Amino acid sequence: MATIYDIAKLAGVSPATVSRALNQKGQVKEETRKKILEIAEELNYSPNYLARSLKKKRTFTIALIISDVTNPFFTTLARGVEDKASDQGFNTIFCNTDEDPAKEKEYIDLMLKKRVDGLVVASCSNGDTLLGLKEKEVPVVLVDRKIEDFDGDSVVGDSKEAAYELIRHLTEVHGFREIAMITGPVTISTSKDRVAGYQRALQEAGIPVKPEWIMMGSYKEDFGYQIATRFFSEKKKLPQAVFAGNNFIAIGIVRAARERGIKIPEDLALVVFDDLESASLLYPFLTVAKQPAYTMGSLATQFLLERIEKREIREKREVVLKVETIIRRSCGCKGGENNDF
Repeated sequence: MATIYDIAKLAGVSPATVSRALNQKGQVKEETRKKILEIAEELNYSPNYLARSLKKKRTFTIALIISDVTNPFFTTLARGVEDKASDQGFNTIFCNTDEDPAKEKEYIDLMLKKRVDGLVVASCSNGDTLLGLKEKEVPVVLVDRKIEDFDGDSVVGDSKEAAYELIRHLTEVHGFREIAMITGPVTISTSKDRVAGYQRALQEAGIPVKPEWIMMGSYKEDFGYQIATRFFSEKKKLPQAVFAGNNFIAIGIVRAARERGIKIPEDLALVVFDDLESASLLYPFLTVAKQPAYTMGSLATQFLLERIEKREIREKREVVLKVETIIRRSCGCKGGENNDF
């Protein structure tokens, strides 16, 4: 197996110069760097990560713990995490909890045994799973979801404001006053914030908030389908619109509506939190609040890597990213992003 000494000998430079060139650190002439990289490729050089880890007392590995790897929002977020980590020479281990706090705790314990250098977590718990990590000096950055009293960095989307804007669109543009909501668990910050935005928009429009029209439980498609099916069956009169707390819930609602011959948006308007690429194949095309998932993942990882490097960052950083409202046809608008269809 080739070493940096072999490369240095063939390139006619010192091992230190080879190290700087390979790690893109320090000053190396571009011509020399190019020559070193070409020789390294010819020799199939692979850096000794074990030696590197022992020297720096790191594994150069981080963990990303998310609640649903099948959701395109988290898939895009994960890509942002992996790209940023890879750029800095770190590997990423992906863990999927299926919105199960017990599974989240198991993964965190496993990652500690694997001696990861830090974690990016979209937690489905109330914070119990993260207890003790600070004492173990393992950096943690929350992504997408906040945890009350968490003493660390977080990067989330503005769920309150985005939900408010979606409902305000329904009340001001379409004049709707009967709007139901189906969303995720009552314990998760994104779900609570979206309910808060929904309630604020109704209150500002002078519309009474009906607690029975706010249905919380899960971000899964099956939950959206089951709740919508029951809601459509029990109500003698449909609401004018439904706000889906995420993209998967929306798919469940659309499925339930189609089974009962309910047309969207003619019979029922629908607005959704989080975009869904496959939703562009649905008709009508969904009006959504689209979060910057890639940026969210990338920025959370940047914060984590800075903590791992033990840079002097005294205060915790809490970033709330703006969410884009995309108007399509499911709310009843004729125009919008997919107007050509």
